[in-house]
Amino acid sequence: MEIFLIRALQLIMALSLLVLIHEFGHFIFARLFKVRVEKFYLFFDWKFSLFKWKPKNGDTEYGIGWLPLGGYCKISGMIDESMDTEQMKQPAQPYEFRAKPAYQRLLIMIGGVMFNFILALFIYSMVLFTWGESYYNVQNAKYGMEFNEQAKAVGFVDGDILLRSGDEQLEKYDVDLLRKIIDNGSIVVLRNGEEKSITFPEGFGLLDLGKEAPFMQYRIPAVVDSILPNGPAAIAGLQRGDSIVTIGGKAIHSWYKLMETLEAQKANGDPTVQITAMREGNVVNLTATVDSTYKLGIMPRELGYTPVKKEYSFFASFPAGVKYGCNVLKGYVSDFKYVFSSEGAKSVGMFGTIGSMFPATWDWYRFWLMTAFLSIVLAFMNILPIPALDGGHVLFLLFEVVTGRKPSDKFLEYAQMAGMLILLGLFILATYNDITRFLF
Repeated sequence: MEIFLIRALQLIMALSLLVLIHEFGHFIFARLFKVRVEKFYLFFDWKFSLFKWKPKNGDTEYGIGWLPLGGYCKISGMIDESMDTEQMKQPAQPYEFRAKPAYQRLLIMIGGVMFNFILALFIYSMVLFTWGESYYNVQNAKYGMEFNEQAKAVGFVDGDILLRSGDEQLEKYDVDLLRKIIDNGSIVVLRNGEEKSITFPEGFGLLDLGKEAPFMQYRIPAVVDSILPNGPAAIAGLQRGDSIVTIGGKAIHSWYKLMETLEAQKANGDPTVQITAMREGNVVNLTATVDSTYKLGIMPRELGYTPVKKEYSFFASFPAGVKYGCNVLKGYVSDFKYVFSSEGAKSVGMFGTIGSMFPATWDWYRFWLMTAFLSIVLAFMNILPIPALDGGHVLFLLFEVVTGRKPSDKFLEYAQMAGMLILLGLFILATYNDITRFLF
């Protein structure tokens, strides 16, 4: 329950900030071009609001709705999610959206996307300024990497050290590295002191990397570094520095294999764990009785690699943050094509899926990285040319700029309704996926 509340609070904080910034983008451009904003709301106020306030001589009502599904900025003379068609039947007023030149209306519509993207770049810059970067160079990983079944089927072997893909040297292990090697279609690894080339099969993509276990991860030796007092390992006689060789007769080559083997034994329901370990060149056979979690109460020895650390001054953090954010956007756009596959459709999620992406414990570093990522996602999704989204309005405005003809209000009304039906369908799909993930 505590983990759920922590994630829920992070989700609400992040989405509230992103919605406010997005709607403020529309608001500031509307005010710049003297367009009246009737309402500026965080969350939706269908039937009633939790809070509302309107300045004495102002035109805008500010408030907080009760339905936490976003927010909105109601602009006079515009067909939006409020579907206020009665206003559109009246003669256009100078302060209305529809009375302004096309270029001004275009800037008002892209204002939300623009502000979300700027926010993401700013957050990334401040994260780099505050925490810097720290990562392990994959080429310095002396124990190599450990791979899941999909990777081994392609040709990887546990212990492979990643070297290069195409003409580019590999350095930082993240999703960009995976995209890079998949796009290039091949990778060169160091195996037992020799370079080996691995070629991916045609059509191999990110969705083929596997879900049950990471495609690859740093290989950690199964060497005990610390032991929980009075835990199963301590009671069994395991000691610091012991190298675990087998669990229940199964060979253990790494810490990940140790965890995997214990998890398999948990499925069998046998709390007795037979351990073979090497201690100062001698074989030691031990028997441990685990609790319901099937943990031994041990921690592994650190990798022993020297991490690459980069720190940024205040001014240097901005170009670095812009580069980081643009790279995230590029990767997200590249991955978006997978949404239209059957597996990609299953990955679509709503609040449950998004909330699970936040850390289970409060971590400002990861919170801000996740918030920046969601800001980029919100910007990209909103600029898609779907009626009812900003991108749909932008599409019709670009048509007007190019042809000199403005779509009729009736056409825009129907388009808005069609777009809302599309979004409703996506909402239902995402919610269904959330429910099935939770139940199954």
